[in-house]
Amino acid sequence: MKYLVAVLSDRIQAEEVYTALEKAGIPTTQMSILGKGYKGADEFGFIDPSLQARKNAIRMAIWLIPFGFFAGYTFDLITSIDTFSWAGEPWNHIIGGFLGAIGGAMGSIFVGGGIGFTSGSGDALSYRNRLNAGKYIIVVKGDNNIKNQATAIIRQFNPENLQGYETTDS
Repeated sequence: MKYLVAVLSDRIQAEEVYTALEKAGIPTTQMSILGKGYKGADEFGFIDPSLQARKNAIRMAIWLIPFGFFAGYTFDLITSIDTFSWAGEPWNHIIGGFLGAIGGAMGSIFVGGGIGFTSGSGDALSYRNRLNAGKYIIVVKGDNNIKNQATAIIRQFNPENLQGYETTDS
């Protein structure tokens, strides 16, 4: 499926573009207006960056926590550092493993969550920010003919941004 996304400065301009697209014969089922009074980013399906960051952190924690435990246990076993002398021989290694697991959990939160928040959302974050700033977005989905026809019409209105996307799912 191909998408055409246009960012417009105000509601009047968005409605004019929508009307022009409708008059050109583009089905209303293939067009959406996003903004105040219309669909929101969540209703349309823009990815929520905080949700994606949380998923990335959990996905990384699944393998980083056990790896951290194994690395901490092995490091304590190899170096024979007696960090916790009160714990004794086997428990000292196990505590080292738990400290390694804590390090793995911190890595999954900071890397999977922090970096995933800023880079994992693609353009969806910039579109969300524009909607929050009071801008309006028109999305047209369809084949190449509809996308090309819509591009020619939308360019006449001088949108702030006009970008095409293609997804593999239909």
